[in-house]
Amino acid sequence: MTVMDTEGLVEVWRRILAPSGTSWVLFEHGTCVVLKEPAGDLAGQASGILGEFGPVHVGSPAGDFNVLTLKDDLGWLVTGHHPDVVTHVALDEPVDPSHLAVGIHGRGKRHQDGTDLNVVHVEDRRPATD
Repeated sequence: MTVMDTEGLVEVWRRILAPSGTSWVLFEHGTCVVLKEPAGDLAGQASGILGEFGPVHVGSPAGDFNVLTLKDDLGWLVTGHHPDVVTHVALDEPVDPSHLAVGIHGRGKRHQDGTDLNVVHVEDRRPATD
């Protein structure tokens, strides 16, 4: 799997998550961990979640996925067994655009992010404290 364009991924995730106002952490291959209760070191918090819920174990809940098609030609989101761990798949990534192929591709990206744990962006939306 190839490393994604970080700037492009950050912009896609900002478009997706801006209305929520939540903090999030992006990993190298497109997996995002949404932090509904952000605390302390966000990269560390997200890495802990993804390290536990990112690696794929076929035949277990960690192998399950769902595919959501995004509007505006932004591609797909692939969800897994943790509701706050989501992987983006761009339109030009999968050879086959069927939901099964997109899901397997996104699940593979989640696995790679869950084992590598390379943070490429932190979006801290916590209120500023004076």
